[in-house]
Amino acid sequence: MPPATNRPHREPEPPVHPDHDRGLEFDVRTLVARRSALGLLGGAGLAALAGCTDGSSGAGAGSSAATSGSTGASVSPSVTASGTASGAASAVDTQVPAETAGPFPGDGSNGQDVLDDTGIVRTDLRSSIGTSTTTATGVPLTVNLTVLDSAAGYGAMPGAAVYVWHCDAQGRYSMYSSGVEDENYLRGVQPTDASGTATFTTVFPGCYPGRWPHIHFEVYRSTAEATSAGQIVRTSQLALPAAACEAVYGDTATYPGSADALSDTSLTQDMVFGDDGGIHQLATVTGDASSGYVANLTVGV
Repeated sequence: MPPATNRPHREPEPPVHPDHDRGLEFDVRTLVARRSALGLLGGAGLAALAGCTDGSSGAGAGSSAATSGSTGASVSPSVTASGTASGAASAVDTQVPAETAGPFPGDGSNGQDVLDDTGIVRTDLRSSIGTSTTTATGVPLTVNLTVLDSAAGYGAMPGAAVYVWHCDAQGRYSMYSSGVEDENYLRGVQPTDASGTATFTTVFPGCYPGRWPHIHFEVYRSTAEATSAGQIVRTSQLALPAAACEAVYGDTATYPGSADALSDTSLTQDMVFGDDGGIHQLATVTGDASSGYVANLTVGV
């Protein structure tokens, strides 16, 4: 596991549009930094990239076989760099690329900090904590993030902690976006279990202009580190496959504008996932839009 970064030293992002995390405008500023991070992967990482194709193998560290919590529904295919269906992806021993936290992290690096709030360590992210009782609506989604330690031969990393946050069905980020500034839903911290997995119950995020549908996450060494402005081991993002997104966004009443935004972008166009088509961050997803989905991602740090 590489040396962790200390959150107080992270450069705060500039003010941004209140309704989305400005993928094409903001994230382009971090593209050079991301490429530098990818360069740190060394020969093993480059070899893994060279071995990846758009064929049925779909190998990538950002995908894994389904873990516990599956709804038992049919398996949705993973997607290639272009966002089209391919075979199920399998995990590769490599580090997940470091990505921007975006302007709405809520971790104290860009204004507000939810990580020291009572109740932030939770599995169910759908409701706000504190004085608000608002619950985010949308298609149910279970997220399983399995953290592997690169310094220990990519073995499971129990006792770590993962902080997850994402936009709601309308593309808004709680604590920041217009209309939900007083909410803190769709944010939470969970420790990893003996298998290195942190599990969250949430809703499928919406899609907004300029970004492929995604979920942000930060990995910490422990829950105590996560909730006390501690060191961040890795900041990255999970990409959701096209087939699931298209099915979910068919409900235009719950997900207004998402279908149009999705049709205007792709994994290869996305300024975060575009370099490698999200092959290291593309979740393996099971389920359907009626009963909900389960997303699984293996994260090497």
